[in-house]
Amino acid sequence: MIVVSDTSALSALFLIQRIDILPALYGQVIVPPSVMRELLKLETQFGKDLSELKSASWLTITSVTDVALFQKYRRVLDEGESEALTLMHEMSADLLLIDEMLGRKIAQMEGIAHTGVLGVLLSAKAKGLLDFIRPALHDLTSMAGFRISNALYERV
Repeated sequence: MIVVSDTSALSALFLIQRIDILPALYGQVIVPPSVMRELLKLETQFGKDLSELKSASWLTITSVTDVALFQKYRRVLDEGESEALTLMHEMSADLLLIDEMLGRKIAQMEGIAHTGVLGVLLSAKAKGLLDFIRPALHDLTSMAGFRISNALYERV
């Protein structure tokens, strides 16, 4: 399975100390260079130790080659989301990890399979990697500053 990720799932899972879920679920995760740069801000701006993430054998950094497609996405999305969507096409990837609403909407309109950090957590629970969802949701909101509506929180 080829999985491409935007920044949000990686950073959120890293901040709640559950980054181990990604390789357990997907094996390999591919990110564009701009996503890695965004992740490194956790280290440079917030003092987080990213050595585990920087040396992770399951995380591959891949550059986009289709500049025209990237520019199309870049008109409406940030650099990381644009590169991630471009990589999805270039690699014929199976799944995109993305949380940003407009990026998810574009992925849906283009028939790109996608999920966000909540979907990752639900998959982890279904595969027995998490015993309970509620503590992870609490950590997402309190430790990672992830915003989840009350209705969605309860539904998950």
